[in-house]
Amino acid sequence: MMSLCKNLVMGLLFLSTLSLLHSHLFTHAASTAPPVTRPRIIFMTGLGLDHDYDDDDYQDNPNTPPEVPSSIKTPHLHREPCQYNPCLENQEPCAHLSAQTGCLCPGLSGADAPPHAPRIQALLPVMEGDDRGKVEVQWCAPSSVVSRYRVVVEGSHGEVQEFGDTLRRGLVGSLEVGTKVCVEALNNAGQSDPSEFSCKRYDRPESSDRKVFVWVIGGGVALFLIVIIIVGVILWKHKMCQKGKRDSADGLGNPSYSTEGTL
Repeated sequence: MMSLCKNLVMGLLFLSTLSLLHSHLFTHAASTAPPVTRPRIIFMTGLGLDHDYDDDDYQDNPNTPPEVPSSIKTPHLHREPCQYNPCLENQEPCAHLSAQTGCLCPGLSGADAPPHAPRIQALLPVMEGDDRGKVEVQWCAPSSVVSRYRVVVEGSHGEVQEFGDTLRRGLVGSLEVGTKVCVEALNNAGQSDPSEFSCKRYDRPESSDRKVFVWVIGGGVALFLIVIIIVGVILWKHKMCQKGKRDSADGLGNPSYSTEGTL
């Protein structure tokens, strides 16, 4: 009995000693362990720049997103189309205008692709000067890279005329009414295909002398009709007045006489 009690006391002492030793070791390990660090949050801005924010700042106000510094905010650009007219010749290239003012140029097909077809504006005969009798061809540039233009006249047996890329007009010989004229755009990749707006048939406009003659004839005819109408109205009124006078004369007889004799 005494031996059993002695063994029980020794076991309790051993367990107490082991518990104290384990507690001491855990406290020492906790005091020597490195501090726990939170992961860093990295936000990507619209310009591709990184900016670091501490997790503590974000946890202080989780409902408000971190503020992006004003130095890296994307500016709002309001860009206007360039003042470039494809129908005017010898203009400064639109790319130069865009580089100078920041304006927007229309989209262009590259130099590695055949250009689009230009658009013919007019076929006008030259009425005076050394080039009198010739026809001036006017066109507008396409939305493509162009190195030169070519004017093809129907029935010219393969003879064509070429003009520089900055020009928008050119002279051809005299044309008969109905002759088809086409303008082609060319670059190193090829040439444009003919289209309904890059070709036009020549229709000689009326001269100013002929227009004046037509106006004179029309005015004379109109004046003649007006004179006839006025004369007709005058004659009709005169006839009505004569008729009224005769009717009044027939109605006023002598009251002293009658068809049955004297009074």
